Amino acid sequence: MYPNLEKTIEIITSISVSEDRKAVLQPLINYIQNKVTTNQEIRLNFICTHNSRRSHLSQIWAQTMAFQFKINNVFCYSGGTEATAMFPKVAETLVNQGFQIQKLSQENNPVYAIKFDENQAPIICFSKTYNDDFNPKCYFGAIMTCNNADEGCPMVFGAEARFPIKYNDPKAFDGTELMNEKYAERSLEIASEMYFVFSQIK
Repeated sequence: MYPNLEKTIEIITSISVSEDRKAVLQPLINYIQNKVTTNQEIRLNFICTHNSRRSHLSQIWAQTMAFQFKINNVFCYSGGTEATAMFPKVAETLVNQGFQIQKLSQENNPVYAIKFDENQAPIICFSKTYNDDFNPKCYFGAIMTCNNADEGCPMVFGAEARFPIKYNDPKAFDGTELMNEKYAERSLEIASEMYFVFSQIK
């Protein structure tokens, strides 16, 4: 793990997860634990409307925490009900929190390679629909990270299970003095919950 990222994770350990949120997260913990117990691959697809902010943060932190807690065969994805682009502030926030990021393309929907450890494969991120060919077609858990995606996707085809784990959209603060603070805050909130999820796996 990169040293600056380790420092961020130290901060995360001091962020408490409320009992209400633990109850929201428990079905996902049960799903992952069952996969570990039965020695199956764990595929998690984090879904939000535009696949631009919360779903990417969730994907990246979940993959990172699986590594942190040495949970093997975890493959994290993200998607939307429509494709746009990963919002640049997401990448900037993650770099500030210790990740190393390469921008692999300069198009309207750029591709990013995001690394949490120098010896691990990067997480490839770009905006896509949840059923894009880049994502799994079956045997995955669908985590709905926003209200619109949860309501707009009454059926996620191929998903074994569906988990509504919703976060407030930092987009509400775009262009304001609070923008940097709120993106960092949302990233740490998601990170602390993914830390809790994977810390519970035996």
